[in-house]
Amino acid sequence: MIAIIDYQAGNLTSVYRALQFLKQDCQITDNYEVLRRASHIIFPGVGAAGDAMSHLRRTGLDKIIVQLVQIGKPVLGICLGTQIIFDYSEENDTSCLGIIPGKVKRFPDNIFCNDLKLKIPHMGWNSVSFRRNHPVFTGVPKEAEFYFVHSFFPMPDYEENILGLTDYGIDFPSAVVAKNVIAVQFHPEKSGKPGLTILENFCKWRGTDVE
Repeated sequence: MIAIIDYQAGNLTSVYRALQFLKQDCQITDNYEVLRRASHIIFPGVGAAGDAMSHLRRTGLDKIIVQLVQIGKPVLGICLGTQIIFDYSEENDTSCLGIIPGKVKRFPDNIFCNDLKLKIPHMGWNSVSFRRNHPVFTGVPKEAEFYFVHSFFPMPDYEENILGLTDYGIDFPSAVVAKNVIAVQFHPEKSGKPGLTILENFCKWRGTDVE
């Protein structure tokens, strides 16, 4: 069973519906026993880092998520769920879960592409340049584009944790990995066939067979 962590953030239902379309047994839950029994954990979300971390700490889910990672559960972070697995977010000056060393930064106010000032948030379709192969991205075409909507992005302390980069005026990490944790800044559940491929691959991933 695939458990989707319920921490009162947006976009959980979209992930649930995508997994149902893939005929995956899944459940949105904040129950520790359900999360512990699940084969895989998805940590999605849309919202603000400060509010999200306040809810996680109030409910004890912050400690539970760290424990699930430590025992080796395959975990997929999506958007906000990617950002708050880092040490710190500039959004709301927030201390986060510290699962991957690094911080979450806001896009600069003035970024340009071909002399055109880019809007913040970064919203719409964009590609990912992968640095190496990974089982969760098997079968995803190199030219595939994914749906983004965000003003902040993850910046790992260590290059080894950066799996993919996206260009939006600057190159920012859009896919990160650390052992049994993989996380993306874009929304695979809203990214058509390539996104569904990622979700389906994740549901099969054992969390240890990085290529």
